[in-house]
Amino acid sequence: MTVADYPMEREKTCPFAPAAGIRAMPGLGRVRIWDGSTPWIITSHADQRALLNDPRLSIDEKKPNYPHMTRSRAAQAPHHPNLITNTDPPEHTRLRRTVNAPFMVKRVEALRPRIQQVIDGLIDDMLAGPNPADLVTAIGLPVPTLVITEILGVPYADHEFFQEASHRAISHDTDPEDGAAAGRDLGEYLAALLVKKMAEPADDVLSEMGARVKAGEMTHTEAVIMGSAILIAGHETSASMISLGTLALLQNPDQLELLRERSDDPKFVANAAEEILRYLTIVHTGIRRIAIEDIDLRGTTIRAGDGVIFDLSGANWDAAEFPEPERLDLSRPARSHHAFGYGVHQCLGQSLARVELQVAYGTIYRRIPTLALAVPFEEVPFAMEGVAYGLRSLPVTW
Repeated sequence: MTVADYPMEREKTCPFAPAAGIRAMPGLGRVRIWDGSTPWIITSHADQRALLNDPRLSIDEKKPNYPHMTRSRAAQAPHHPNLITNTDPPEHTRLRRTVNAPFMVKRVEALRPRIQQVIDGLIDDMLAGPNPADLVTAIGLPVPTLVITEILGVPYADHEFFQEASHRAISHDTDPEDGAAAGRDLGEYLAALLVKKMAEPADDVLSEMGARVKAGEMTHTEAVIMGSAILIAGHETSASMISLGTLALLQNPDQLELLRERSDDPKFVANAAEEILRYLTIVHTGIRRIAIEDIDLRGTTIRAGDGVIFDLSGANWDAAEFPEPERLDLSRPARSHHAFGYGVHQCLGQSLARVELQVAYGTIYRRIPTLALAVPFEEVPFAMEGVAYGLRSLPVTW
């Protein structure tokens, strides 16, 4: 039996869609990853729902045969401290509790006016500047970066440094030495900042974590690594979603017009954001686990020690859950998507991402009703090398 390499390349003619090999899979199969190993891959929405909450699957990246995303991650895994991204309950529960509060729905909703202010200001600047413009640098990347730096307590003035370091740390093209160096650079930067916050606390996440370090509830290293993870995740993914979502809507003018017409309806805009999340599923390299006990899945046994990859785009384009998945339909009930994962390890920042996207999608096209691509669709440069895919630039005119 031929085993396909993973991650698979998307078709250039339809870069929003999951790779053809993912769409053709029966729901459970095998793939070959960078080290030659052949973990299981699960693309069925129902099977992902069942297994992403199954304690017989572990996220512990230090276990033998864990199906690491990259050579760089495999090299660094033995040296990582315990994090919310590599521990199982109850340790995961303890660590998540230390950073949960700022990302709870109520706290995030209180940020909505500030996020609206940020987006309106960036739109003002873009409209006052050159036409055409690059939506990625004008709005897509600054929005989540400004917001996450305020929440975390990191100076926005340093954004070029940490954006470059985080890109090197998570890119599939980064060699292990460079990935480790980028991680160290970011860690040293945040460690120094944490010391300042412990001496002079402010109303931000680093100060809250500093207080927990002082109280003995987490170590200094845990706080630094957690801060790095929040900073990277907090700007990379939402930035991709704002720009990619705009491109997808420009390619689906009927849905873009519907969103413009109903941009004053918060429930419709919220549902539209969920459908765009489902449709794009920007985390395109799968989330990884390893079996710690045998698991029977519809007559097939996943053995203890087997690696397992959950391809989120496969689940989000599963026709059994989302009929006509290739159709972007902003009226579709899409909240059951897996764009943020599922289960106890579901994305910590999902509430923040949702509010950012709701404000962005509800504002940009209403304020710039003539927004259009400034180049042919085929010339828009996609960036596929990271954990999440996105756009290198999005030339737009109005």
